[in-house]
Amino acid sequence: MRGIPIVIGYSLKESLRRRVFLVVLILTAAFLGLYALGTNEAFQVVESRSLGGPADDPFAVDDRELTGATMFGLSMFGTLFLGAVLAAFLTLGTVRGDAERGLLQPLVVRPIGRSTLLVGRFAAAALVCGLYVVLVHAAALLITWQIGGWIPDRIVGPAVQLAAAMAVIAALSLLGSVFLSSTANGIAVFMVFGAGLVAGLLGQIGEALGSETLMDVAETASWILPFEALYQDGLAAITADSSGFTEFALTLGPFGGAQAAGVFLWPWALAYVALIGGAAVVAFARKDL
Repeated sequence: MRGIPIVIGYSLKESLRRRVFLVVLILTAAFLGLYALGTNEAFQVVESRSLGGPADDPFAVDDRELTGATMFGLSMFGTLFLGAVLAAFLTLGTVRGDAERGLLQPLVVRPIGRSTLLVGRFAAAALVCGLYVVLVHAAALLITWQIGGWIPDRIVGPAVQLAAAMAVIAALSLLGSVFLSSTANGIAVFMVFGAGLVAGLLGQIGEALGSETLMDVAETASWILPFEALYQDGLAAITADSSGFTEFALTLGPFGGAQAAGVFLWPWALAYVALIGGAAVVAFARKDL
């Protein structure tokens, strides 16, 4: 495993050579700019008219909290998506893509070995994408606080959960790269990612309609794809101290539905990454290059 730092360095240099980080920087700047514009407009509307009811009204909505949490939920959704794109592109061609270009064979035969290559590529993707989503999350938090004077109830937890979701997506993409070409793996990863988001929306619809079936399907899917459960739990944490009708409105927010996952989420997420990673190592070891 002494070759893991070498693989991490190689992966970062390869991404720089392909200008992956330059593209990500440009897209991130555009996203944060649009987010700042939308947040500013939303809080201006709140300040220009009263959306909340009397203080003793049980159905009153804290308009500033609702606006801040909704906009910040949007930023978390965007951060999750951008991070998933980065994680996929850092790992989608790890095995078959590099093998087809003749880059893989000289590495795995003697200098570092197959398992070391996979672990190193996963570590590079997880570290880079985790750091990326934490920084974007912090930037969105700063924008929301500066413009609207609102901060979430929990700050560190949701950022860590977004980073963990990136590790899950990177592991899935790495496993797919053993069996699929780069293009096919990229399509598969984004379809899986979309399926997780749709499952969250189904749970939101099910909760609004009181449908136990939809809620059960969404919960099962979120555990099968735990990046969605991590996202939902992080989304719930930003308004953990809300109450009354404001809490209800935020729970049914437009970005997948905030759902607290409980104490088993982290053990399962760690086990899930280990299982997916183990499957990738075993499959790669048996693959004829």
